[in-house]
Amino acid sequence: MSLQAQPPEASEPETPHLDFAGTTPYEDYVQADVLTHLQHTLSDDPGEMVFLVTTQVMELWFTVIVHEWETAAGALRGDDVPTAVAALKRSVRELDALNASWRPLAQLTPAQFNSYRAALGEGSGFQSAMYRRMEFLLGEKSASMLVPHRAAPRVHAELEKALHEPSLYDEVLRLLARRGYALPDAVLSRDVSLRYEPSAEVEAVWTALYSGDPDAELARLGEALTDVAELVWRWRNDHLVATRRAMGAKAGTGGSAGVAWLEKRAQKNVFPELWTARSHV
Repeated sequence: MSLQAQPPEASEPETPHLDFAGTTPYEDYVQADVLTHLQHTLSDDPGEMVFLVTTQVMELWFTVIVHEWETAAGALRGDDVPTAVAALKRSVRELDALNASWRPLAQLTPAQFNSYRAALGEGSGFQSAMYRRMEFLLGEKSASMLVPHRAAPRVHAELEKALHEPSLYDEVLRLLARRGYALPDAVLSRDVSLRYEPSAEVEAVWTALYSGDPDAELARLGEALTDVAELVWRWRNDHLVATRRAMGAKAGTGGSAGVAWLEKRAQKNVFPELWTARSHV
């Protein structure tokens, strides 16, 4: 009886390169050692670590989203709608990930939150400079929000610059005007350091756009902006629910009104005419 030929022995996978002169290329690029040693808890409660890391993750997502919206605003200034839409669509996926960051905190009981709340002192999320830059890009401008950052020159300068630059929505409206849509000078030459206020004329332009070809370039831009606006609204509501569950109607840290302030924020729509125009199509 002849022996069956044995299959050739599978070759072992090559061993990855393990020996580097300094730190690993991964560490050089990601700075993981820096990131994973930025957590300095101030209480003995194990839940504080979850709160701290989740908050830091949120800050990183704020940074990415600001980058995307600034990319989109710059593209719109150059009449490059496809690049702007691509950046907005990326930011939608990033906003999804940002909103998912609430999950580790969403079911905190008051007792769990109170076990390390004192460690926050006067710290509050509304003091986040990167989140403030997000809000400024959305047209939610307020010079008073620079005040907490007066002692941090670089941060203050970046926020002051963002305050006086056109918001993402301002750049959208200027693009629409260049494309021949009738927008009032009061909108186009407004003081961009002030909060954007809805305009009936802007609503009429979006109504006309949405009454036309849904696949037209500017209609697709409108839908990309609406996707962003919806997820910003969901972020605000998830923040409200998590806060209400953890601390009820008590005053927030840092002297804020807590739930009452978040409820007011949750009622506001970003890019308002994109929503109201739908009633007229």
